[in-house]
Amino acid sequence: MELELKDLKVTLSKKEILHGVNLRVEDGELICLLGASGCGKSTLLKTVAGIIPQHEGSIFIGGSSVDTLPSHKRRAVIVFQDFRLFPHMTVAENIGFPMRMAGEDRSICEKRASELLDKVQLSGFEQRRIEQMSGGQIQRVALARALAADPVVLLLDEPFSSLDVNLRKDMRQLVMDLQREFRMTTILVTHDHEEALTMSQRIAFMQEGRILQYATPEEIYRNPVNQAVADYFLEGVYLYGEVREGIYSASPFRIRTNQPDGRYRCLVKPSAVKIKKAEEAAFLVVEKIYHGDRYLVKFGHRIEDLVLESYVPDDSPLQVGDGIDLTFHGEKLVFIPE
Repeated sequence: MELELKDLKVTLSKKEILHGVNLRVEDGELICLLGASGCGKSTLLKTVAGIIPQHEGSIFIGGSSVDTLPSHKRRAVIVFQDFRLFPHMTVAENIGFPMRMAGEDRSICEKRASELLDKVQLSGFEQRRIEQMSGGQIQRVALARALAADPVVLLLDEPFSSLDVNLRKDMRQLVMDLQREFRMTTILVTHDHEEALTMSQRIAFMQEGRILQYATPEEIYRNPVNQAVADYFLEGVYLYGEVREGIYSASPFRIRTNQPDGRYRCLVKPSAVKIKKAEEAAFLVVEKIYHGDRYLVKFGHRIEDLVLESYVPDDSPLQVGDGIDLTFHGEKLVFIPE
């Protein structure tokens, strides 16, 4: 079902945490809430789930307001970062708990628990105790328990943060597979921009209780609305200058652009610069850093206090001290109006 937040405000301990948030998640869509710690991501999830009351605004699931519904009747199920499984219960009992609370017969709960364990690739783990399991396995159990509650909205609060790199990749894929199979409207909270770019259909970037940009991964990566968003997703160096009649002037460069006239910060990503060795050039290589199948080359201007970056293949002959010429890929430059 679709989820919509309208002018949502949340106040905790007399401090406003969410400032009039508006957000719409389509039926069956997976979006990411992205932003630094303390920006309000987890508070937003808990408010949707009914754990924290809103001060103003409304929450709609499937077109109907759930503002007055208690959390257990909203069918918006949250998986917390610490999973919150019951250590005195077996795996099957943990998964079956929400069904038992809803009055289901024990045999039905056991059957459904086994089905869900198969879905999360833990067949045969029904009688295991939680303390006997690894972090990745515990996470799968928490996910199975959430699915047992038959959610129409699934809320994931940084579920991969405690896992190592390989387990994170496996769990990302599992979540995406299950989300597609069950067609659950899903919000994933993360502070990892790679996670957001690779998993979501849209990203809501949050800062200080507000959504600064809500767009597809491609749009938010190519056209961040301001420097706060750009700095979270991109690396590079800013040039400060002005566009006049299709020319961006920022010492020591003049770059053609289709941006309207005005002042801009231009973010020059390493991928936006192509370099080649040249004698008596304006720039010199100052550092060459190995990145596996390529090098990151840093090069400084002979006169200006300016250092830019670019990538070159791992067989590039460029060395520290070499002079270089450079050209810009105009479509990869990011212009942010001042």
